[in-house]
Amino acid sequence: MTDTTTTLDLGPQTAVLARLAEGVTDEHLAGPTPCPQYAVRHLLGHLVGLTVAFRDAGRKDLGVTTDTSPGSALPHLGPGWREELPKVLAELAEVWRDPAAWTGMTRAGGVDLPGEIAGLVATDELVIHGWDLARATGQAYTPDPAALRVCHDFLAASVDDPSRGEIFGPVVPVPPGAPLLDRAVGLSGRDPGWTPSS
Repeated sequence: MTDTTTTLDLGPQTAVLARLAEGVTDEHLAGPTPCPQYAVRHLLGHLVGLTVAFRDAGRKDLGVTTDTSPGSALPHLGPGWREELPKVLAELAEVWRDPAAWTGMTRAGGVDLPGEIAGLVATDELVIHGWDLARATGQAYTPDPAALRVCHDFLAASVDDPSRGEIFGPVVPVPPGAPLLDRAVGLSGRDPGWTPSS
C-alpha cells in the first residue's frame, strides 16, 4: 500500500458528491445516465447503498449492508435520500480517515477483500459515479485531484485482470494526452463524450 493510499482523505471527494446531489432536481430523476440500466434515481440509490456498504466495510461492521451484491436488483431510492446521502457520505469519509480501515480483511458487495483494496474500490466508486451523476444532470465536475489519481491508477492496474469484465465494461480508448479524468472514465468502460442525448 502506498503512502498516498494510506493517507488518502475521502472527505474532499465525498463533499464534491454531496454538492452534485444538491444540484439534482426531481425532473432529473427519470433521466438516463452513463450506466445503461440506471436512470438518475437508480444511480442515486446505488450511491446511497455503496456509501453505506463501504462505511460499514471500513468499520469492519459486516452484515446485510456489506453482503448484498450491487447487481442483485435495481437500486431503490428512498424518499429521504436528500438528507441521507450527504449524511452517509460524511460518515464514510470519517471512517476511512482511520488508518485501521485500510488494514485487515473486510467485505463489500458480498466479496471478502483486504481493507486497502476496499478503500481503493470506494475511491473509484466515488470518482466515477460522481462523473456519471454530473454528466446525467448537466453539472460541472471537478473531482478531488488526489482521489482522481488513486482512481485512475486503480483502474489502470485492472486493465489486464481477466475478472474485470464482471465489474467494468471494455476500456474505451482516449487520446494519450487526454485529461486524467477522461482517461479514468475510459478505463472504467465509459465514453468520456457521453451526454444524456447520446
